[in-house]
Amino acid sequence: MTQAPFSVKGQAGPASAAAASGAPGGPAAAVHAETAGPSGLSGPPAAPAAASPGSKAALLRRLAGELRAAVISAAWLTFLALPLVVFRINSAFGKIDYLWGRLPKLAAVTFLATLAWRFLLRRTAFSRVKEAVSEAGGPPPEGARGPAGRSWLSLLDRAPAKKALFLALAAFLLSVPFWTSPYVVLILITALIYITLGLGLNIVVGVAGLLNLGYAAFFGVGAYTFGLLHSGLGLGFWACLPLGALSATVLGLLLGIPVLRLSGDYLAIVTLGFAEIFRLVLVNVDFTNGPRGIRNIPPPSLFGIDLNGAVKPFLAGKGLLHPDMDLNKVLIYFIILAIVALTVLCVYRLENSRLGRAWLALREDEVACQAMGINRTRAKLTAFALGSTWAGLAGVVFASQITFISPASFDFMLSVMVLSIVVLGGMGSIPGVMIGAAVLILLPEYLREFQDYRMLIFGLIMVLMMVFRPQGIIPGTRRVYLYSPSPGAGGGAAPSAGDGEGQGEGPAAPSPAGASSAPAAPAGPAAPS
Repeated sequence: MTQAPFSVKGQAGPASAAAASGAPGGPAAAVHAETAGPSGLSGPPAAPAAASPGSKAALLRRLAGELRAAVISAAWLTFLALPLVVFRINSAFGKIDYLWGRLPKLAAVTFLATLAWRFLLRRTAFSRVKEAVSEAGGPPPEGARGPAGRSWLSLLDRAPAKKALFLALAAFLLSVPFWTSPYVVLILITALIYITLGLGLNIVVGVAGLLNLGYAAFFGVGAYTFGLLHSGLGLGFWACLPLGALSATVLGLLLGIPVLRLSGDYLAIVTLGFAEIFRLVLVNVDFTNGPRGIRNIPPPSLFGIDLNGAVKPFLAGKGLLHPDMDLNKVLIYFIILAIVALTVLCVYRLENSRLGRAWLALREDEVACQAMGINRTRAKLTAFALGSTWAGLAGVVFASQITFISPASFDFMLSVMVLSIVVLGGMGSIPGVMIGAAVLILLPEYLREFQDYRMLIFGLIMVLMMVFRPQGIIPGTRRVYLYSPSPGAGGGAAPSAGDGEGQGEGPAAPSPAGASSAPAAPAGPAAPS
């Protein structure tokens, strides 16, 4: 009796046996054998027990299930929103108006939104399955990173595209103060400050994997360093800028020492408590002026020149400047733009250095990191110190921008906002953090026309991003080293480097001369001396 070539429920055919026994081709070959037919095999094919997933009946059943779920969701939401949508109190006439015409509109919008939501969820799940199959050795999905399937973001990896994008972005940012309004310059200064904060926290959270919920404290240290040194000693912006960064670095080291053995949620709780202690100290001590804060913090100066008195009339007369533009704010804009450029350069160099690789190992597994000879103490302290340095620089610029600081400016919500920038943009990704900061800071400002629904739209965008792209806008990538069999060497492996996320292989290095897998000939008798 011959065995059927197809696998039936409870009975395994040759294809299933090949998949289970690890035959050449693996699961992909088994699937191909089950769908190709009984060519070359004896015995009639077994009839399928049920309709295949791609048949018309299965598609109709799936569509009916989706429509039923959408109808139930629309009916349930319409019932819950009935008092809010239909009933309206008319206080002028002392009666209740019944707006029944809103119900069909609400039901239709909910029905369509539910269908779109379920479709996107299924598409996201299918994409993750395709990526998992590709990582397991199957064909890479369309749009995946790697030589076989590259996403549109990979086009930016090419040198001409990088150069063109950099030049266009630099020209735009350098020319913004000369053709826009003072309001736009102030918003861009705030966005650049948050980009600096996001890149600094990205060192601690995104690269080193240390969850820090007290980042606002280091930001406040830089701001209060400038405010206290100016009010007490009369120091200016340029003298306080490195001192603010240094004070934040020292505080980061002092925080890093007692939390060396902590990780995960425990580290987050300790850093959160540290930030609250810092804020309460600012509120209750006298030399910081308590909750009243510090006023009259001066903006930076440029060689003692009165920019608004000497330079502004000339630029405004030539039509190169908005009449209401404050050149002190323009100077702050260029300073924070230079700090962002310096931060990007330093963070990029750090991530691709030996210290950056140590941080990545620390993020993946602390035990394995220590087993490989990496000093965990030094790696953690360095991450805390360097991440705090950029917060101190941003704090000094922030104090000079608004000329007034108080403990309320450095609360827990600031730490949450900076952490959201890192997570939304992509942990470990420099361009992702920059785009995340631009989205979270600029989007609420430009949605002020929808004053009543501004935060609702903002929250909806955050939820959609976390559901459909949890890895961030631009996920972080790092250099990986893949090993592929070397031609001509049986069982040997040659290293090949790639820049993707573990998908795709580079060309295999040629095997060295004489590295053959053929068995060596038996040694003959030794020659007489």
